[in-house]
Amino acid sequence: MKQKLVIRVSMCDQKSRSKALKIVVGVSGVESAALKGDDKSQIEVTGDGVDAVALTTMLRKKVGYAELVSVGAAGGGGDEKKAEENESNLPVWPYYAGVPHSHCDVRVVRDYDPYSCSIL
Repeated sequence: MKQKLVIRVSMCDQKSRSKALKIVVGVSGVESAALKGDDKSQIEVTGDGVDAVALTTMLRKKVGYAELVSVGAAGGGGDEKKAEENESNLPVWPYYAGVPHSHCDVRVVRDYDPYSCSIL
């Protein structure tokens, strides 16, 4: 089943746009990719069996900040309207791989007595 992904990527110039598109079309399962949005900062990817999270992570590592905006079924003609209605009702949680997590120190305290019996 074909799917349509929209990924927002921070691309400031033509060089970064072409680099991002080259990365996207190199992923297996991608059939087409196009820039969209007023400032051409979103990439619309259509394909079959494309891993959205892996693609977003790859763009984040090689180009810059990337955020998965939407994932939906790709359709033609009348299906487009239904897909847009379904997309608007679905919640979208952005995937952030580089977010720092709180760090806790873990210390192991062992009360070791060499003369005690470990078999009870």
